[in-house]
Amino acid sequence: MTVTVFLRNEVLAQGTPEQVVPAMRSLQPLARSSDLLAFDDETGRQVDLDLREDGPQVPRRRGRPALGVEAKEVTLLPRHWQWLTRQRGGASATLRRLVEDELRKGRTARECQDAAYRFLSVIAGDLPKFEDAMRELYKDNRVGYDRFAHDWPPAIREHGRALAWPADSQRADR
Repeated sequence: MTVTVFLRNEVLAQGTPEQVVPAMRSLQPLARSSDLLAFDDETGRQVDLDLREDGPQVPRRRGRPALGVEAKEVTLLPRHWQWLTRQRGGASATLRRLVEDELRKGRTARECQDAAYRFLSVIAGDLPKFEDAMRELYKDNRVGYDRFAHDWPPAIREHGRALAWPADSQRADR
């Protein structure tokens, strides 16, 4: 997981939680906790990071910890279980292969738009022309988004754009 941390309207840090927490800890106490916000770069959701020097230990979970495998419950119809048991490697291996195949395809345009919306609704919801920019975002209209978000703080506008259209950001980085 990578996160982007905003201090008011500027990016303070970007990276894994372990990479950004030291930058967050180094700040002087803030008058408002809402001035420091962290967002998951994949989902656009605001996340809480543990800033304590000796944060809680992560509890061990069931499954195969050495492989990072976690046991959870899946509910399927009998015909689904029958199909899974006929597959090479059994049910768990087949489900892992199906999930990995989907993950390789990457996020859909709608998932990217939703991530941008989640981020922007928290940090830019009160900015001028927010609703207009969101309509353009969901129309997949980059020019319209840029026009309505033009007067926003650049870091907010650009991060929203990068979440909505990640391929554009990757091309710009080259």
